Amino acid sequence: MTDLTPTDGARFLFERASEDAAGARYSVAVYTPSATFAGNASLGYDGSVTIELTGAPAELSGPAENFAKLIARGAQKQRDDGFPPWPVRVLRWRGPGRGK
Repeated sequence: MTDLTPTDGARFLFERASEDAAGARYSVAVYTPSATFAGNASLGYDGSVTIELTGAPAELSGPAENFAKLIARGAQKQRDDGFPPWPVRVLRWRGPGRGK
């Protein structure tokens, strides 16, 4: 159990591993009260997302993909505005029963 393990719902952690001219790669962890799932995501400036969460059920992999899409969609605007496009760390929480 870590500080990120919720008492209900799920926490989604994206930590930037690398970035290049096409986009960024993130390590992804999803914490639930009873399990943790880990994987990777590739995000593109064009809004594209490829995410792999080993063993995660659809009710967790779906919201993880949606959070990744939000990060990817904001990257080009951040870059256009002169800010770093890819956040170092993004942490989100989804309450129980949501995202199904």
